[in-house]
Amino acid sequence: QVQLVESGGGLVQAGGSLTLSCAASGGTFSSNAMAWFRQAPGKERDFVATVSRSGDSTYYADSVKGRFTISRDNAKNTVNLQMKSLKPEDTAVYYCAAKVVRGSYFTTRLKEYDYWGQGTQVTVSS
Repeated sequence: QVQLVESGGGLVQAGGSLTLSCAASGGTFSSNAMAWFRQAPGKERDFVATVSRSGDSTYYADSVKGRFTISRDNAKNTVNLQMKSLKPEDTAVYYCAAKVVRGSYFTTRLKEYDYWGQGTQVTVSS
């Protein structure tokens, strides 16, 4: 069983930056592809970014490409989401997710992820 705890959310002005962190415990962190999803009020939870087990491969939603960077540290069991040039439409609860995988597989599909954190609120003011 993997436990995920997000941190780093908060209130930031448009154009600002924020870095989210997700700390994992239990299981073998390096066996998991990791991802960030987000859910705005009244909307579905959407894919944001994912990183492979090794960290060599990443993939981003078009809406955040070029502004967000996902990275992981397998020695520290953490995955980060660096967010720059934030927009009001980035306001959401951000969730960390883990999926046990083989090789370099990763996915954008929410239903494929096995473990979820409790979420951290990010609010971008205009």
